[in-house]
Amino acid sequence: MGTGRLTGRRDQEATVPEASTAGGSGGSGAPRSLAEALRARDDAALATLLHARPDLLGPVPGDVTQLATRAGTRASVVRALERLDRFTLQTAEALAVAPDPCPYPVLESLLTGEEGTTGEDNGARAALPRALGTLRDQALVWGDHDRLRLVRTARELLAPSAQRPSPTGLGPTVAEATSGMSPTRVQEIVAAAGLPATHDPVSAVSALTGLFTDPERMSALLDEAPAEAHQVLGRLVWGPPYGEVTPNPTAPVRWLRDRGLLLPATARTVVLPREVALHLRGGLAHRDTAPVAPPVTVHREHRPQLVDANAAGQALAALSTVEELVKSWEHGAPLVLRAGGLSVRDLKRAAATLDTSEPSAAFWIELAYAAGLLASDGEADERYAPTPAFDDWCELPPAERWTALAEAWLPATRTSGLVGEQDAKGRTLSTLGPDLDRSAAPEVRRRVLELLAALPEGGAPEAEAVLDRLAWERPVRGTSDLRTRLARWALTEAEVLGVTGRGALSGPGRALLAHEDPAPLLAPLLPEPVDHVLLQADLTAVAPGPLRRPLGDTLAVLADVESKGGATVYRFTPGSVRRALDAGHAAADLHAFLKEHSRTPVPQPLAYLIDDVARRHGHLRVGAASSYVRCDDDAMLGEILADKRSAGLGLRRLAPTVLAAQAEPTVLLEGLRAMGYAPAAESLTGDVLVARTDAHRAPARSAPVPVPDGPPVPDATLLGAAVRAIRAGDLAATAVRKEPAPSTGTPGELPRTSAAETLATVQAAALTGSAVWIGYVNADGAASQRVIAPIRVEGGFVTGYDHTADEVRTYALHRITGVAELAEDQV
Repeated sequence: MGTGRLTGRRDQEATVPEASTAGGSGGSGAPRSLAEALRARDDAALATLLHARPDLLGPVPGDVTQLATRAGTRASVVRALERLDRFTLQTAEALAVAPDPCPYPVLESLLTGEEGTTGEDNGARAALPRALGTLRDQALVWGDHDRLRLVRTARELLAPSAQRPSPTGLGPTVAEATSGMSPTRVQEIVAAAGLPATHDPVSAVSALTGLFTDPERMSALLDEAPAEAHQVLGRLVWGPPYGEVTPNPTAPVRWLRDRGLLLPATARTVVLPREVALHLRGGLAHRDTAPVAPPVTVHREHRPQLVDANAAGQALAALSTVEELVKSWEHGAPLVLRAGGLSVRDLKRAAATLDTSEPSAAFWIELAYAAGLLASDGEADERYAPTPAFDDWCELPPAERWTALAEAWLPATRTSGLVGEQDAKGRTLSTLGPDLDRSAAPEVRRRVLELLAALPEGGAPEAEAVLDRLAWERPVRGTSDLRTRLARWALTEAEVLGVTGRGALSGPGRALLAHEDPAPLLAPLLPEPVDHVLLQADLTAVAPGPLRRPLGDTLAVLADVESKGGATVYRFTPGSVRRALDAGHAAADLHAFLKEHSRTPVPQPLAYLIDDVARRHGHLRVGAASSYVRCDDDAMLGEILADKRSAGLGLRRLAPTVLAAQAEPTVLLEGLRAMGYAPAAESLTGDVLVARTDAHRAPARSAPVPVPDGPPVPDATLLGAAVRAIRAGDLAATAVRKEPAPSTGTPGELPRTSAAETLATVQAAALTGSAVWIGYVNADGAASQRVIAPIRVEGGFVTGYDHTADEVRTYALHRITGVAELAEDQV
């Protein structure tokens, strides 16, 4: 039915009227099927159903019967059950073990216990109407209060069986447990239980069931049981209800088995019948019910200003981390693995660059990827590299740069916490690799932030309280486990990103959650970029805040970062100064740069360091022959040849001032630098080459699209249109015709009329202005039933007002399978 095509295969629950049962009080107005129950709903109730279960809209059902059939399919019901809270799911589980249909008082007793047996009410009685209303709204339960019915598929999924234990811990009913038992054995059990013999097994099972459901008689029977028998029952009463027995069971087990209090399940196992367990439990379907959601309360309270300041500091650190990471991939970007993703070695290298752990590095890499700042370059030797979007991002104000990261994080489905784990095939999941998407991640992140937003400003809850609340909201095993892990990661990521501060939601975080721009709230909290540093005599420079971009870029080349924090400390070394000289800066330029941007005088040791490295820089020249070393000082070349560390470079003297090498120029440069020299590369013309390669960029690529968690939630416009289409299709399907057109007799096949009869009927309707019923097959082969009021018939087409679509449409006459006039009281 997923294609919207009309066929003869309809879910019996959706269409077959329910047979009346003794004791039922549904009355003539009670719905006899799920389709009838849905048809009786108003438009707002249908819209509520479609909003809660958007998978029912793919495609829009042709009528209410199609909607009911689709609502009862296994995939749709499983998805609906997975999205129920704990108590609503417990209500559905109780209905699955209750009589079918189930009166409301029976359901209530299954959740609250028999009167006088369960002590103080924990709120289940008051919460039951809400839970039952949710199940009704989602078409998992239908029928009035006297005849509640759980959708058949849900009952099959939740009812206990030997292969699939019920969360209630209950076993099969007496009738189910004795279904394969011999009539003689059934009569023996009836006699041992003190009941009169019957003429057939069915009445015998009914008598036994009546005994087990009669509190007074059942209590009297159990009073006769040996003390050890009560211990056996106590081990099975809350589940699992199955127990192993030996070929010669003990006397207490024999006593229970003889009276049907334990029934054989297999040759080696017995089962506690459901009716017996419910009596022992005091009528409860669950040992513990959870009608009220666990509260998320304030565990620690901070001043909102302190929370925002802390979050701003984290946000500033996040910007610095992402920028440092992406810039480190501008040169020598890591390779893309054949199967996709980043190698473990490159992840370790990134973690070392960022001075953080590997899981943290994986998060920052995935965040930059989600924001579109990193991508694969698509080359034959494929590598990850910054995208052009990174350059644009760097030019934005800090608050806007953080907003871009936060807005990429919140809806992202790629989950860095899975890195290092194995997939179903035993393959290790890698950073930036496939199979990291978890469609539930955005919903969990948003829900975590919503729980934090519900607290007073500055209030921080315990993490376990948040996790308990999420587990209550989605308790289905597997779904709940994943959501718990996603929630833990969300709390950690929100803190390091600056969405929260000290565990409380920050002001920018609240704006992000409300789909507002957080930049105006964050900007005043961030320090203004500074244009100066403080040079110190120990060859360090202190940046008292974030540096403006030209200053920061140049200083990053001239010095190495020694420590980060509120103030960044840079250290000048011979290697860092040589790096600046290699990049094309002259010694005079470096002296002028430091003098211009330092609030303190340039220390003499730093000036000497620059001059000393500059004096030696370029004294040796390396070029390409394969490669060579040229120097006017032949004694220095002799010193290099005599150094054992140069053996791997393959050096030999060609002339007093020239050495030839087998190594490549870049390898030769690094080798000589490692030996303590300061060589410079030169061009074919003998000029010094500036060793400043262009930053590698991947082509412009869009950020990864989040993987949706099922169909999107429909908006009000789509819901209204869908409800109108279903109502109109229902009108066409149920319209009463004066003379139904003859059919082939095949169930579900559209009735047919000849071409001449079709043309005559629609022409007559066009003349009289009356409406007719038609069966129609469109160009895609999809069949539908429609009620139209023909306006014009010409050229092989009929144009008329389509009551089904609520608009004027044109239909090809040769595609109309059948036509009939409507009854007098029809449209």
